[in-house]
Amino acid sequence: MTLRATISTPDGKRRYVRRLFATIADHYDLITRVLSYGRDRRWKARLMELAAIGPRDRVLDLACGTGDLLFAAAPRARSAVGVDVTYRMLELARERNERGPKGRGALVTADMLALPVLPARVDVVTIGYGLRNVPDLRAALHEIHRVLAPGGRLLSLDFNRPDNPFVRAAYLAYLTLVGSALGFVLHRDPNTYRYIPESIRLYPGAAGVARLMEEEGFTDVRIVPLLGGLMAIHTARKVGESVVSSL
Repeated sequence: MTLRATISTPDGKRRYVRRLFATIADHYDLITRVLSYGRDRRWKARLMELAAIGPRDRVLDLACGTGDLLFAAAPRARSAVGVDVTYRMLELARERNERGPKGRGALVTADMLALPVLPARVDVVTIGYGLRNVPDLRAALHEIHRVLAPGGRLLSLDFNRPDNPFVRAAYLAYLTLVGSALGFVLHRDPNTYRYIPESIRLYPGAAGVARLMEEEGFTDVRIVPLLGGLMAIHTARKVGESVVSSL
């Protein structure tokens, strides 16, 4: 079965993504720097600006990886928790946390489709390169909407799927070429990072994700284009007045 066929079904994508991220976890930070043309930190800083996290906010960082967004949010927030389904990612995040200032957030192994969080208990959800990888995007947005408090904010950074077919073809060709080189150098397998362009081919793109957010009950949905629209940050809000309560 081809990779595209494997990740075209929720079960196939779930199994493949879990194996892949367990394999690449130790090289994850390097990969994101290279494939973002060295702009990954700048984009995450932009997401933090848009999040406008304050001292009363409870933050949930999904697909937290090695903790970039979590550790940026924690000093500004009332509380911050990072969630990732890949345990090795959380091990690396814990190592970073031990080397940094205290109080940089908690880490939990969990699936984004079944969050161990009571309804309406989170003020801000951040995601870096996570929505494109979930096996069921609509279900993930539904779960995020469930845990957000009224007035809560969602911010997500991810690859876009360009509408222009020529731009899209060039973009995917670049990701395939660079990913193959990285796969050979880091894993002696040029196919390791073929998942990235293949996942983009099946992704609804920034506009499609925005529509799904609106269908799941989010309001004030906005797309912030990055790198000429090759990347994007989504911002959205859960309808209602923000309410701060004890956890």
